[in-house]
Amino acid sequence: MALSIEDGARGCILGGAVADALGGPTEGHPPEVIMQRFGGRVTDFVGPFNADWQTARPLSPLHKGDGHVTDDTLMVIALSNVYGQVRRHLDAFDMADYLVPQIADVVTYIPEFERETVLVNRLFYAEKYLLLRLRNAHVDPREAGVGNVVNCGAAMYIAPVGIINAGDPHGAYREAIDIAGAHQSSYGREAAGVLAAAVAEALRPGATVDSVVECALSLARDGTRAAIEAVTRVGRECQGWEDAIPRLRDAVRPFDSVGEAYRDPDLDARKPSRKNSIEELPVALGMLLANRGHYLGTVLGGVNYGRDSDSIASMGGAIAGALGGGAVVPPDWATFVQERSRKDLEAVAADLAAVAREVFAADQARAAARQAAFPVGTARGEVSV
Repeated sequence: MALSIEDGARGCILGGAVADALGGPTEGHPPEVIMQRFGGRVTDFVGPFNADWQTARPLSPLHKGDGHVTDDTLMVIALSNVYGQVRRHLDAFDMADYLVPQIADVVTYIPEFERETVLVNRLFYAEKYLLLRLRNAHVDPREAGVGNVVNCGAAMYIAPVGIINAGDPHGAYREAIDIAGAHQSSYGREAAGVLAAAVAEALRPGATVDSVVECALSLARDGTRAAIEAVTRVGRECQGWEDAIPRLRDAVRPFDSVGEAYRDPDLDARKPSRKNSIEELPVALGMLLANRGHYLGTVLGGVNYGRDSDSIASMGGAIAGALGGGAVVPPDWATFVQERSRKDLEAVAADLAAVAREVFAADQARAAARQAAFPVGTARGEVSV
């Protein structure tokens, strides 16, 4: 049965956020360390990896766990709020005019801080670059992402672009590539375009796991395409998420510049390249295939994969949620995350769906106007008969 845009958006937003909250405590660690710390695989919400989370990592005193969403979801909400303001397609200039105020001026509750502040205080350096380049340096937004750390920072919050362009993956790709240029470059920007396209395809009536992967491969360029191709080939052969964890890591390793010690990256890590790819998107798609599109398996695979587990899980969860709708996300988990994180994600999804309908109507009117204005007359020198 074809889903409505409302149900698809709900599945995408809730699916990504629940996965993000589940993956927060395991982030930065390899699978074997995760199992040792939590006494086995993580299959439900757990507390922080470090009980003394306020002092264990002074640079990042974050309460990851206990249903708290991370910066991934907070940035999804910020971008969704921008769409709610302008109620149209976005371009790179909107990132400077609307997204930067969302992260720098709007006081909101930050679950991992357990207090209210502006979002930029929580963001990683690569996301703080938005404020530096767009507000402080006044760089042209279309190229402001050049020079940034190349990572998954733009891809992790780009799912709303797919919702706005539901059923039009090519349009989602173009819009995401445009706005992501204000934040990222190289394969970090490319991943954002491909993820947005995957969500847009997942929302198309009749979409399947295979059509989502085929869509990603048809649009992806360079190392991103090669990584997706390699990882999804292995994903098709896997029998569930536990089988997939080591096999997907082996498949993505040649394209991942970070190296084996995730929190101690190699000297060449995260630099622009036409050969490399971020790790998160290919692995999320691989998990989607390994679990035949099932939401829980896709998410738990990302959670227990470790490394950038919250982003891997949330990307996979957003796509699986868009494919299956809100019903695939366990309702008690969705309620728990919204209560613990103090975020009304149902409202975020509902407003995105409303904006998507408005944008679709405007797109139809624009297409009709172009059709009426397209010059179809007889070429000069020709005589009509």
